[in-house]
Amino acid sequence: MRWVYIGLGVLLVLFGGVWTLQGLDVLGGSAMSGVTIWAVVGPIVALAGIVLLVIGLRRSRAD
Repeated sequence: MRWVYIGLGVLLVLFGGVWTLQGLDVLGGSAMSGVTIWAVVGPIVALAGIVLLVIGLRRSRAD
Protein backbone atom coordinates (compact mmCIF):
# COMPACT_ATOMS: atom_id res chain seq x y z
CA MET A 1 0.00 0.00 0.00
CA ARG A 2 2.98 2.25 0.64
CA TRP A 3 3.90 2.28 -3.05
CA VAL A 4 0.35 3.21 -4.04
CA TYR A 5 0.57 6.39 -1.95
CA ILE A 6 4.00 7.22 -3.35
CA GLY A 7 2.95 6.54 -6.96
CA LEU A 8 -0.25 8.59 -6.71
CA GLY A 9 1.64 11.35 -4.91
CA VAL A 10 4.21 11.62 -7.68
CA LEU A 11 1.51 11.67 -10.36
CA LEU A 12 -0.47 14.37 -8.56
CA VAL A 13 2.62 16.53 -8.09
CA LEU A 14 3.47 16.21 -11.79
CA PHE A 15 -0.08 16.93 -12.97
CA GLY A 16 -0.43 19.81 -10.54
CA GLY A 17 2.84 21.33 -11.73
CA VAL A 18 1.86 21.08 -15.39
CA TRP A 19 -1.59 22.49 -14.72
CA THR A 20 -0.09 25.40 -12.78
CA LEU A 21 2.34 26.22 -15.57
CA GLN A 22 -0.43 26.00 -18.16
CA GLY A 23 -2.71 28.21 -16.09
CA LEU A 24 0.07 30.79 -15.80
CA ASP A 25 0.56 30.55 -19.59
CA VAL A 26 4.16 29.35 -19.20
CA LEU A 27 3.35 26.13 -21.08
CA GLY A 28 1.38 26.87 -24.20
CA GLY A 29 -0.33 24.76 -26.79
CA SER A 30 -3.36 23.68 -24.78
CA ALA A 31 -6.91 24.83 -24.20
CA MET A 32 -5.88 25.14 -20.54
CA SER A 33 -3.14 27.66 -21.31
CA GLY A 34 -3.80 31.09 -19.85
CA VAL A 35 -6.94 29.97 -18.00
CA THR A 36 -6.74 31.21 -14.42
CA ILE A 37 -8.64 28.32 -12.84
CA TRP A 38 -5.75 25.96 -13.68
CA ALA A 39 -3.32 28.30 -11.95
CA VAL A 40 -5.45 27.78 -8.82
CA VAL A 41 -6.31 24.08 -9.19
CA GLY A 42 -2.74 23.05 -10.07
CA PRO A 43 -1.10 23.98 -6.76
CA ILE A 44 -3.97 22.40 -4.82
CA VAL A 45 -3.50 19.12 -6.69
CA ALA A 46 0.28 19.33 -6.24
CA LEU A 47 -0.17 19.92 -2.50
CA ALA A 48 -2.43 16.86 -2.26
CA GLY A 49 0.31 14.90 -4.04
CA ILE A 50 2.90 16.08 -1.54
CA VAL A 51 0.64 14.97 1.32
CA LEU A 52 0.30 11.51 -0.24
CA LEU A 53 4.06 11.32 -0.74
CA VAL A 54 4.69 12.15 2.89
CA ILE A 55 2.13 9.57 4.03
CA GLY A 56 3.68 6.95 1.77
CA LEU A 57 7.21 7.70 2.88
CA ARG A 58 6.32 7.69 6.59
CA ARG A 59 4.53 4.33 6.47
CA SER A 60 6.46 1.37 7.76
CA ARG A 61 8.09 -0.88 5.22
CA ALA A 62 5.99 -3.80 6.45
CA ASP A 63 2.84 -2.50 4.65
